[in-house]
Amino acid sequence: MFDRDVEWRALIGFATDTEPGATLGVVSGRRRQGKTYLLAALCHALGGFYFGATEATDAESLRRFGDALTAHVSPDVPFHFHDWAEAIDAVLALGRDRPVPVVIDEFPYLARNNPEIPSLIQAALRPLREQRTRSRTRLLLCGSSMGFMGRLLAGNAPLRGRAGLELVIRPLEFPLAADFWDIADPTLAIKVNAVVGGTPAYRREFARNDSPADATDFDDWIVRTVLNPQSPMFREARYLLTEEVDARDTALYTSVLAAVANGNATRGGIANFIGRKASDLSHPISVLEDAALLYRDADVFRANRTTYRVAEPLIRFYHAIMRPVWEQLERPGSGDRVWQASRERFRSKVLGPHFEQLCRDWSLHHAPPELFGGLPARVGHGVVTDQAARTGYEVDVAVIGIGDGGRPPLLAVGEAKWGETMGIAHLERLRHIRDLIEHSGKYDTTGTRLLHFTTAGFSDSLRTEAGNADDIALITPQDLYRHR
Repeated sequence: MFDRDVEWRALIGFATDTEPGATLGVVSGRRRQGKTYLLAALCHALGGFYFGATEATDAESLRRFGDALTAHVSPDVPFHFHDWAEAIDAVLALGRDRPVPVVIDEFPYLARNNPEIPSLIQAALRPLREQRTRSRTRLLLCGSSMGFMGRLLAGNAPLRGRAGLELVIRPLEFPLAADFWDIADPTLAIKVNAVVGGTPAYRREFARNDSPADATDFDDWIVRTVLNPQSPMFREARYLLTEEVDARDTALYTSVLAAVANGNATRGGIANFIGRKASDLSHPISVLEDAALLYRDADVFRANRTTYRVAEPLIRFYHAIMRPVWEQLERPGSGDRVWQASRERFRSKVLGPHFEQLCRDWSLHHAPPELFGGLPARVGHGVVTDQAARTGYEVDVAVIGIGDGGRPPLLAVGEAKWGETMGIAHLERLRHIRDLIEHSGKYDTTGTRLLHFTTAGFSDSLRTEAGNADDIALITPQDLYRHR
């Protein structure tokens, strides 16, 4: 098991809790993050019962559940359940003598064919019900459909208020992903992360431990893995959406993701790209957000302005690089030709935006505490308007502190450039932006620092300025990965 120490401790603590009374936990996360591995390992370590649901009829699933429980318990008479209420009581009985984990993996498959199952679990876990009070079963429901699992405990859902654990298994953060892929070169690590993100299965199962040997191997690695029709990586991005239970109109959802991946970040831009009215996009955007495939980012400088970004790097790579030339790529041996023609597009549509987001993530979660002189409350981006010049300035990184009743402090503003040497012009631009923000009155810029992120280095003049000023920070890829 790589990392996942926090998640493992949470699962162990929940599963070994000796307090009387059966309890419920919910584990979710997109596919390929290691949920099944964690939960199967938990049951193996503690003698628990694990059941992995499949796409099957309700009757077949109930029969399979009974067969699996029979194999686990070895009773004198095999289990033949008439309904799920009986099955739930049977697993509650497993915890009569000790705390025992019971895992139902891919729970959305069961609930899709029998929507009553969440209500049956609610009824089985009624506070004063004898089968619950005499049991210490730790029931864990797990699923990869983020939309479904997110609603399981929300609003008026039957199981709202019943869960003692709600655990989301997320992709590895970028510093850990570099370790997982055995990549020591920070710039190479960013490029790989821009393609496959932090999903563990992409290295172990999909790429079969094929990691770029060094920076010169990156292009060949792309061709032999992601752009190789014989590799599981090749079609993975197409499957991620169709595996989401709630994604019914996949053509529309695919077009929305394609629009955002190609730089159409606003609702109006998406609508123009796919030929729909902006008012028609509320449902597909909500579905993609619930599925954790699309993120909504509020402009930190302009109220009521929202932009969107694709949450899964492999999906962004697919729509920007692969989907436009899919017929060519399906022909074996075409990967190198396509990649040579797509490298600049990769830099502008994939690598640049990913680097900007990585810089924001670093600023929020990994930056040294002394860099900002305060704790970041949130980190975002946005556009600062210059009324006099009738223009706007894109800010890649904006670090907002805690307001304490007054104007929130703007701890830092920054610019992120992939492959561009940064100089005095970049510094003067940030200084002008800081002045504009101060004049707007939205944030307190008294201690605002000016951040310069780049992979190509800094001019001598900018280094000299930074050496003489406390409000200038020059940040390299080595800095982003320094504390991993």
